[in-house]
Formats: sequence, structure tokens, C-alpha cells
Amino acid sequence: MRWRFVVRARLKGGYGMNSDLCKKLNIEFPLFAFSHCRDVVVAVTNAGGMGVLGCVGMTPDELEADLCWIDSKVNGGSYGVDLIVPNKFESKGEEINNEQLLSMVPESHSNFAKDLMKSYDVPIDTYDLEMSDHLVFRENISLEGAKRSLEVAFSHPIKLIANALGVPPGFMIKMGKENGVAVAALVGTKEHALKQVEANVDILIASGGEAGGHCGDVATMVLVPEVVRAVRKISSIPILAAGGIVTGEQMAAAMAMGAAGAWCGSVWLTSPEAETNQVVKEKMLKASSRDTVRAKSRTGKPSRQLKSPWTEAWENNKTIEPLPMPLQSLVSEPALLKFDKLANSGHQGAADLATYWVGQGVGLMNQPISSKAIVQEFKVDFSEAYERLLNLMED
Repeated sequence: MRWRFVVRARLKGGYGMNSDLCKKLNIEFPLFAFSHCRDVVVAVTNAGGMGVLGCVGMTPDELEADLCWIDSKVNGGSYGVDLIVPNKFESKGEEINNEQLLSMVPESHSNFAKDLMKSYDVPIDTYDLEMSDHLVFRENISLEGAKRSLEVAFSHPIKLIANALGVPPGFMIKMGKENGVAVAALVGTKEHALKQVEANVDILIASGGEAGGHCGDVATMVLVPEVVRAVRKISSIPILAAGGIVTGEQMAAAMAMGAAGAWCGSVWLTSPEAETNQVVKEKMLKASSRDTVRAKSRTGKPSRQLKSPWTEAWENNKTIEPLPMPLQSLVSEPALLKFDKLANSGHQGAADLATYWVGQGVGLMNQPISSKAIVQEFKVDFSEAYERLLNLMED
């Protein structure tokens, strides 16, 4: 009985968990919030977790502005930054200019996008011009672009830097060691996890196929213990669980399997602070866990998104395959951003087409509550799950 009281009191009272990872990162509760929205990052950090800003779509100046703002709001609290530096993508290592990159997009693909837009009465007059607005994505996933982003990030008091889609480049790991910043990496298989350990990363994030955004195809319930068992034979590196986790009970289950905490992205998307389009938020609140699809139609690599006629059109087309990263983003982003803008002004066709990354946990995301409240719910649900397990063990 005493232990149940202590767990609940510590989590509700803000005293935090007694874990090496919490001590290392100076956080109360090992809940990590990946978000493209600085407001979510601040809210989660101030509630005792760790906000992590996704910055792959930002210019260095935009990143600098957001990190300065975060610094002014978290009162020294711990937060991190997330980059995407893939090990493989189209034109990697090649010296090509923007015009050359744009020319690599076949007319068949841009015409397919425009025809779909026209069928839903979405104007296409600025589509071709807007493609060039998304060249920053290719710049940021290159080694040179990543270095520029890292230089900005490490000029701020970040506590974590994370990389998705492969082993972090050597200079990222080196900069992390030199600055005392933990370097984390997302993995979708046991084999990828072992490669990350060999590369000397500090934290692993085992991301199951239920996750929103880029993900593999192994389920979280299988992936987490598989990675934990394989890695524990050679390293004591902390492992976070990710993929479909939107409640404290799920976090407790993951930690029962050996995880040191949870990395969540989708659960924040319906909060008032999130960058998500309001029309899409409403879609998510009504969605079931079956209303997502893992597809290449947005970035060229498999990522889980909310189903819409846009995703269905790409999935069902037998003649047009999504382009490799980063070319597919040049096709999709101008259209998807236009859907967001027009949907907010009441355009029904745009509202139908609108979509966003989200995991299968969306079926449990039924109430629009603040990011701070989400953290508190995680704490309460985690402690109650712990209590249930203790009750089963009592005489």
C-alpha cells in the first residue's frame, strides 16, 4: 500500500521518477514530446516532461527564433531538437542546384497532383511556383544543411539532439559529446538498434509501425522487447518506446518491457497548442485506429498519415509510384499546405483532402485537451497502471 501511495504522490506532486535517464536529462517524468510546434515543446517541458522540437522544415534563422523563444519560456527546463538526416535519399552527396532538383520531378507526378486538386475544386494556379518553397527540406536533410541546423541548436542550452531515418552523421555525435548533449536515434528494427549502439549514440528510440510520421513495419509491442533484449547484451544505453503510445497505461506497459520512457508525437496533435490544422484536428478526434495509412505519398519514405482522398489516390493509382525522398515532398507539400489554408476558410474540397501525420493511437485521442493536461493524464494513468500490477501481486 505504501508503494502505491508513494508512486502516485511523486507523480502528481511533481517530484518525478527515480530513474537514471530522468537524472541525466534533469526531467521529472520520462515522457518525450516530439512536435513541430514550439508551444507544445514549452508546455511539455514545463509540465515535467521533455519537449523536442522537430526542425527539418525550418531555415537556420527560423530555428534560431524558435529556440530563443523556447529559452525565454522554459526557465532553464530541459528540451531537445530533432533532425532528419537520412542515410539514403535521392541526390545525396551530389552538387545540384535548385533548378536541377526541380527538374527531377516528372510532369506525370505534378500533373497527377494538380488533376486531383482540380477534381476537388482546389485552385492550382500557384502550384508550380510553390514547389520551390519546399526546397529547404532537401537542404536540411543534407549533411551541410544538418551542420547549419546543429550549429544553431548547440548555441542554445538543449539537452538532447535526435536523428531520424538512420545512423546520425559522425559530426552530430561528436558535437553532442563535446557539448554534453545526449544524441538519440530512432530505430525500427533490432538490427538498426545494434548499428546505432556501434555508432555510440546515447539514447535509442524504438519506434513501432503504429507511429505517426516515418516508421517501420514492426509493431511496438514486439519491437520494444526485441530491441531491449538484443541491446542489453552489449550496452546499458536507455531505450525509449515509441509508436501508438498516447496514454500513461501504454507508457507503463512499455516500461514494464524494459523501456526507460516514452517518445510520443501524435498525442499532442489535437491539443490547442499544436500546429495541426483545425479541420484536421476535428478529423483526428473522430478517427478510429483504422483511419491511418502507412504510405510513401508524402515524403517518398513510408510514413503514417490520416487517410483522406489524397492518400487514397496515391495508394490506388497503378501507374504513378511516389518519388524517392526528397522529390515526393516537392510534389505533395504545395498541395497539402493549400488544403490546410483553404479548409480553414470553409472550402469543402480542401477539407476533404486535408491530412497530416498521425499514428494508430489516434483512435484513443477523443478529447481536445492542452499539452499540459496530457502530461498530467499520463502521470495519473501511469501510476494507476502501476497500482493495478501491484494489486495482482499482493497476497
